[in-house]
Amino acid sequence: MPDIAIVTCRVLPEPDPDEAPLLEACAAAGLDVELAAWDDPAVDWGRYRVAILRSCWNYYQDPPSFRSWIDRVSAATSLWNHPEVVRGNLDKRYLARLADLGVPVVPTRFLNPESSIREALEETGWERFVIKPTISAASFMTRRFCRSELEAAEAFVCEILSGREAMLQPYIESVDRGGEIAAVHIDGVLTHCVVKTPRFVGGDESVSVAFQPNVSQAAAARHVMNAVKAPWLYARVDLMEASTGEWLLSELELIEPSLFLSQHPPALHRLVAALQRL
Repeated sequence: MPDIAIVTCRVLPEPDPDEAPLLEACAAAGLDVELAAWDDPAVDWGRYRVAILRSCWNYYQDPPSFRSWIDRVSAATSLWNHPEVVRGNLDKRYLARLADLGVPVVPTRFLNPESSIREALEETGWERFVIKPTISAASFMTRRFCRSELEAAEAFVCEILSGREAMLQPYIESVDRGGEIAAVHIDGVLTHCVVKTPRFVGGDESVSVAFQPNVSQAAAARHVMNAVKAPWLYARVDLMEASTGEWLLSELELIEPSLFLSQHPPALHRLVAALQRL
């Protein structure tokens, strides 16, 4: 029986920079690993001791099928992150749940066909804002607008709502100056951070070298992860700095985030050690 399935998809929308380092490190540690696509019906998931979600980057295109797959695979083998964690992280409405638990999050309005962006902007005073689906990955259908582009924004919301749900957030201005901080966690520990530039439809992501968070960044990330009660193996906490200096949760990535393992090899080694234990 092979040790580990590294879960990907049949057609990757973009290269996975974590893939090669992870496969090489697992092999060096004596682990028998294979790439297996979640959307390949021929895969026998019962062959593996562990399945670890990594680059299943098309799941947002068919959430019902992905949810069904989670149920099947978790009945056949040990799935990580934990199925409960994955299910709860699929829809970005989890931000509302975390806010209810006291986690500072980027202000968010969830939209339906009856929602009025115009009214929302009048109530909030947001001059620049971001619209995206509640279930998405990378920059899929994610665009930034300003108040002068209201008609285009309304049309874009209608486009999203024709097939899925949408959300509205203010554009956090500090991102223009310093980017968004991604705090990577492996096996219970915040291992490293990188700075990511904003990414919208058709854009590429730029990532800094790894660094260790300062006290306030580490505290903000810890506050987020303390709210996750089900077991997890890896996580990425994406933070933006408000005008007040407070760190706000942009996204909590618990399904298939890039972990920037090449930027910080100790995180790679920690992940492999955890897989050996599992």
